[in-house]
Amino acid sequence: MDDRLKKALDVSNYMITLTNQKRILVEQYNNNLVYYFKGGEFTVTPQLISFCQSLMQLNQTEVVLIDDGNLPIEIEDLDDFTKNILNVYFVASNRYLTEYSRLKKNRSVEGIIE
Repeated sequence: MDDRLKKALDVSNYMITLTNQKRILVEQYNNNLVYYFKGGEFTVTPQLISFCQSLMQLNQTEVVLIDDGNLPIEIEDLDDFTKNILNVYFVASNRYLTEYSRLKKNRSVEGIIE
């Protein structure tokens, strides 16, 4: 096989593998952003965090939030709930950054897969 063709195939395989691994990382990140509370499922987003913090600034302690399944969930301690979702967000984001940084450093298909 011609060296140029082999190099082109190697680059193509690398790019396909890199794209797939990035997609997997995004899926894992989105899964890690889910917070389960009192039978409800909340995807933690900056908007949810900001909304909860806005409610706390208005001295709200007990609220009803609508979860991802459109179910009303009573939050009896908004401060605790907000701390928990912040933790979920930062843990998921830091894990994503760590894995993405590792992925960027690898320059071979074998290194990416490991």
